[in-house]
Amino acid sequence: MFRPSSSVTQISRPFRAKLRRGFATVQDPPVHHHGGLKDQDRIFTNAYCRHDHGLQGAKSRGDWHRTKDILLKGDSDYHKDSGLRGRGGAGFPSGLKWSFMNKPGWEKDPRPRYLVVNADEGEPGTCKDREILRGDPHKLVEGCLVAGQASHVQQAITEAYKNGLLGKDACGSGYSFDVYLHRGAGAYICGEETALIESLEGKQGKPRLKPPFPADVGLFGCPTTVANVETVAVAPTICRRGASWFASFGRARNQGTKLFCISGHVNNPCVVEEEMSIPLKELIEKHCGGVRADGTIYLVSYLVVAPCPFCPSRSAKKSCAMDYDSLKDAQSGLGTGAVIVMDKSTDIVSAIARFAHFYKHESCGQCTPCREGTTWMMNMMDRFVEGRGHQREIDMLLELTPHAPLPPEVEKRITAFRDEHGPVLFGGRLKSQTDPTLAIPDNLGANLPEVAPPSTSA
Repeated sequence: MFRPSSSVTQISRPFRAKLRRGFATVQDPPVHHHGGLKDQDRIFTNAYCRHDHGLQGAKSRGDWHRTKDILLKGDSDYHKDSGLRGRGGAGFPSGLKWSFMNKPGWEKDPRPRYLVVNADEGEPGTCKDREILRGDPHKLVEGCLVAGQASHVQQAITEAYKNGLLGKDACGSGYSFDVYLHRGAGAYICGEETALIESLEGKQGKPRLKPPFPADVGLFGCPTTVANVETVAVAPTICRRGASWFASFGRARNQGTKLFCISGHVNNPCVVEEEMSIPLKELIEKHCGGVRADGTIYLVSYLVVAPCPFCPSRSAKKSCAMDYDSLKDAQSGLGTGAVIVMDKSTDIVSAIARFAHFYKHESCGQCTPCREGTTWMMNMMDRFVEGRGHQREIDMLLELTPHAPLPPEVEKRITAFRDEHGPVLFGGRLKSQTDPTLAIPDNLGANLPEVAPPSTSA
């Protein structure tokens, strides 16, 4: 038998450390500590609506400053170099996405070009864009002009037209740009870009098949870019202060500042702008006053276009960095930056069931796996709340949602329910309620042995 030498088996500690790579990490983590964003580096300086949200107040905070010069520079690589990624949840590089509109020969295309800004915050826990719409609406309107609305938004649009900042000759640049505020009905599925386009066209808000992509055939069949409010609103500031300034915050591939909305069992729920890659523990303790009561985090949920997995407390204790790649390494995701903190008083099974109800209700019903799958998930979770289920149904649910493992509490409740009421068939029917004189199909699990719950003694 071949026996490797000791020089092969004993790998040095530095070399072993280099073997551990994350999903998207291509370099060793920097020593730099992220967090503690200074006031002079904040982009959204009126997120709490403490100052004038009108045009004069916006100009006093630096908005609409030399916007004409930014427009006359034409197409630039500012947003590519800044490392800005979409703040709506997907995290796609914004500069690259916007460049799809300027394909070779685009000047000869007579069709109008559209920028659709998605301000519909339908997912639970997300409340950042509304603060921009209320406190810094001109930052969004100017961002629309640079990149390609919500009571104060319409006021901001009207003021911009009156002062020549929008319209036929926007900011005196010779660039024609109009902004329209369109109110929707609040459907969650319209957070998907093609479903939003369908809704704007007066159709049912259901996603389109791709290709063609919106950059080729979008709103009314014209080239269209769909972006999030926060993504568009930061564009003018990046152009003024430079891509290198924006890219100086956060880790590589996760640059910039970000609005985080923290809610749940914290002492001070808030929306705050912070540096990307700030540790989760620091974000909660510094800006939210820590977790209520005994201060123990049970789990954290990040909400995005599709439900991101729960992040257990062990990840919070390890000070998981709040950026795309770090949370991906933790089998979760940054999403829109919405954080729901739950302490040990939370009935986690009921919380998961509540989320299942939300996604079942918001399914547009166009695709069978989603329409049927969300209904089955909701029904199964409702039964799991009281323990009315079969142990093997947990595996069935994991086949539908492999990214969202269920807590051990589910198995404990199933065992307790079975001890009190007897065996349960697939679907929640008690075996005692069946007629013993009739044959029971094997696919109902009546004769399958129960899987023993994990031991709690270890």
